[in-house]
Amino acid sequence: MKKTLSIATLVVVAFSSSASAEIYKRVDADGRITYSNIKTKGATRLEFDPDANTIVNDRPKNTSGSSSSNKRTATPEGFPKVDKQTQNQRDGKRQEILQSELDSEKAALEEAKKAYAEGEAKPEVYKTANGATMRNVPKFQEKMKSLQDDVDSHENNIKLLQKELDNLH
Repeated sequence: MKKTLSIATLVVVAFSSSASAEIYKRVDADGRITYSNIKTKGATRLEFDPDANTIVNDRPKNTSGSSSSNKRTATPEGFPKVDKQTQNQRDGKRQEILQSELDSEKAALEEAKKAYAEGEAKPEVYKTANGATMRNVPKFQEKMKSLQDDVDSHENNIKLLQKELDNLH
């Protein structure tokens, strides 16, 4: 039985120094690549140097019990610095841009809500062979889902922009 390995399995096997399995790579006529632990016609054996694939974590472990994300890292000595006035100007400009984007999103949200209301008022219909008018419920639901997704997207953008603006204060 031929056993094909996924890319994730290949990576685990390749980087494991204790793995002794041979891995073969084959490219078919359509350019598809297959990795396997079974040698097949046209496959080439992949060579891995176990010492080169060793992963070392040199970072010290956090023994204080608190999360390292709560601590601020000191700015490196050679890191470029900006004076307070320049930073305040940049923050002011950023606030103007965010406010402009927020206003645009609010206008787009109103348009999306209007389109949703109009779409809701116009059901999808079709004529049958005998001339009867029938509702196309799946098409209507698909249209309404798309319109609702648009409204939700603008609402989410407004929420995120407002959060950014609140963080500036």
